[in-house]
Amino acid sequence: MQMRHSPRPLAALLSAAALSFLPGCESTKSSGPSPTDTQQPAPMSTDTASWRNARVGDRVTYTFSANQGAGQHGGARALSGQATLEVVAVQQPWVWVRLAFEDAAGKPLAQAKLAQELIIPVRADTTRPLDVPHRGEATAEKPSTAGLTWEAVRYVEDSRPVDGPLQTRVYANEPGPLYLTHGLLEASTELAGFRTPGGFQLKLREFREGEAGAKATPPSLERPLGPGAYYDRRVEVGPSPSVQRVCFGAERGFILRTEGPVDTSTAPCSDFSQADPQPLEEALLGLPWDALTSEWPPASAAAAAPGKFTVEGRDVPALTAQNTENVEGVQRVFSETYAADPWAPALAGLPHEARFQPLSSGTERVAAGGKREPEGGTRLVRWGTWAEGSQK
Repeated sequence: MQMRHSPRPLAALLSAAALSFLPGCESTKSSGPSPTDTQQPAPMSTDTASWRNARVGDRVTYTFSANQGAGQHGGARALSGQATLEVVAVQQPWVWVRLAFEDAAGKPLAQAKLAQELIIPVRADTTRPLDVPHRGEATAEKPSTAGLTWEAVRYVEDSRPVDGPLQTRVYANEPGPLYLTHGLLEASTELAGFRTPGGFQLKLREFREGEAGAKATPPSLERPLGPGAYYDRRVEVGPSPSVQRVCFGAERGFILRTEGPVDTSTAPCSDFSQADPQPLEEALLGLPWDALTSEWPPASAAAAAPGKFTVEGRDVPALTAQNTENVEGVQRVFSETYAADPWAPALAGLPHEARFQPLSSGTERVAAGGKREPEGGTRLVRWGTWAEGSQK
């Protein structure tokens, strides 16, 4: 089977998406190394106490800007604005966090991938060790940011000698009120080598601590970033079709993602023991960069036919694009169906990454007489929530 697209993980987003551009995961620790301590990667601090003491109204806001030079995609592009993480409800062990991207005036951004607020339920308790070391050469410094002077460490990873990026992260030694992002003060990545030039910058603008005793009802997971939700995709490849489940969780400021065959003998998303943790702050980097560098709607949507995609009794307004290619002397028809509106009410509860992937895709071989023979494909078949308090 030949597939044109495959699901891109959040850790695409929270990962692969950023992360042809943002290859490293950084975090902070409770005390900084000396300027010459570069042999042992600094362990991150999960700052469990801060998450357990989270208050409604705890908030961090960063300004960001991104640019990409002219390349295969066309002309140069730029994007800027501000990103906010805010605690909107606390019911231990769950801390409910809102993620929003806005322009400098506080209005929603026009890019579809950033246009809606996202909800992230984060566990504050400890279920497993989480070890994500800093990367790069460490230097102690005392930057003044958001009205305070911080004891911090700058981590610089320079991959330009091998045509990679120059990546910098600055973390406060003690996260304190910045526990939502492990103490991140600023970050930048500069592309180099033979790829399209570009870069990304992010800097702490302000922070706020919530009031003790403030109460709020946990929001519904109508628009989850990912954690607290899952989706299933039927994959028809070869003689043994399967249904694969992608699960998302979050714990103490780290996003967890798993993917594998659906196990009907256990509750959905009950095991994240093998998931690789990715710092939540990487979403503040990955999502805007992905919105800048990937097209939405896809270019193929210009010639797509409108219709409906039906899944579990829900009709989703959709666009289906087809194109025919001759591959090694065999004519094949490739098709992809996308949501006409990735934020349509019929998609409520669907994790962010799945909204911007094909709802279905497939390949057909054109046999003698013009008859089409299916060779394989994928199709979104189910999604739901699993976090406590999210099943509303």
